[in-house]
Amino acid sequence: MTNLDHGKFTRVTTMFHSLLALDVFLLFFTGYSVMFNDELWWLLELMGGNTGVLALHRIAGVGLIVLTVFWITFMIIGPGRRSNFRAVLPDLKNDMQAFIQDVKFVLGRADERHPHARQFAGYTSDEVPLLSYVGKGVIFIFAVELTLLMVSGLLIWSKPSLMQFFQTKAAAMAFVVFHGLLGVIMLMGVMFHIFEHGFHPAFYPVELKAFISKDKMPHTDHSDEDHEGTGIELLTLRPSWNWAVNLGGAAVVIGIVSVLLGSIFDEGYPVPRELTIGGGPTNLLLTIGINVGVLVLFLGLLLSVYGNVLRARYERQVRAERRTAETSHSDD
Repeated sequence: MTNLDHGKFTRVTTMFHSLLALDVFLLFFTGYSVMFNDELWWLLELMGGNTGVLALHRIAGVGLIVLTVFWITFMIIGPGRRSNFRAVLPDLKNDMQAFIQDVKFVLGRADERHPHARQFAGYTSDEVPLLSYVGKGVIFIFAVELTLLMVSGLLIWSKPSLMQFFQTKAAAMAFVVFHGLLGVIMLMGVMFHIFEHGFHPAFYPVELKAFISKDKMPHTDHSDEDHEGTGIELLTLRPSWNWAVNLGGAAVVIGIVSVLLGSIFDEGYPVPRELTIGGGPTNLLLTIGINVGVLVLFLGLLLSVYGNVLRARYERQVRAERRTAETSHSDD
């Protein structure tokens, strides 16, 4: 590991991140196998057909609510969590300056990124904020989307009751479409998130700080006085990164465009037979594109599992080294 792998999150945060990712992936797989049932028929059949998929979707929805309630409670009463909560709140002055400087940096009119924009390689742990303005934005957007998805999901849990409550089929349909379109927007964000953290040249193929807590990170490996730099100069780019990032980027773009086009035809999720207002698209290219988007989600699920495998392997290595050191110390 290098200083680039400095941990930023506690063990509870990293475990919550992994559980939330698994739950959201299950919501996507179940929700979109119904929404795009023409294109993702294989996924629908794989998970037990329409009845089985809807049952899994509701179980995952309850899981999302449980995780959210736990996290809110933990942020309020957990030790030291209020300072982290304050770190998530926007700093309008510095965050706006960071955004403006980032635009200048991209245009070649600034030599470096603003301290509030630093998140990745090239800086020491003391120079990197807990969250950049981009990270704050991601958390804010995800929080709003998840809240709206949970509320609208609960409202459409029983569609006949919803239609009776609003007295019109159109009003009930509006909630269904709203829920589905929110999911499409979040799907795009998750695809970008997978690409951003799975294909960064310094961390490819997985960013370990999302899985290994900061108390387990070797912060002192590069703190000796003879060593200068953050460790980025010690890294070599994997030969597979170049083709992998191009392939992954193309898959993300194709997936997002296809899901957007497909949602125009298929409307929102979940669309029961009595509420369906349009047939699904049968275009071959659109079918391929939507399946490419789902493969990007499977890639994200694979990276999440791989990150946890690396975490378990690293923790086992640390325990073994600690036992060896204790044995040597007792022998002396």
